[in-house]
Amino acid sequence: MKSSRVIAIVLGLVVAGCASARRSEPIAGPLPEVSREVESGRLLFQRNCNACHVHGEAGLGPAINDKPLPSFMIRMQVRNGLGAMPSFPEKDLSAEDLDRIVAYLETLRDHG
Repeated sequence: MKSSRVIAIVLGLVVAGCASARRSEPIAGPLPEVSREVESGRLLFQRNCNACHVHGEAGLGPAINDKPLPSFMIRMQVRNGLGAMPSFPEKDLSAEDLDRIVAYLETLRDHG
């Protein structure tokens, strides 16, 4: 089980590394009106992720607003951490809140 997680993370990073670096959401203009779930995800992202992934762009961490990772891999990376990225266990970030963050990231990715 653990080796399959490692393989999935490595494959995800390879795929993610092939994407072009997108600098920020203003390239395509501001986000259109979004659902409550996506807006909640934006606020949760600001609170938990923005310090390292400023507006989804590269900062202390890599850009994540242009990564073609499937949602299950985003969840896995958030839960387990990777490299300098800390893990966010469910006691710190509920499954529902993580779903909202993923919805926000997918909205950013689809917007560009």
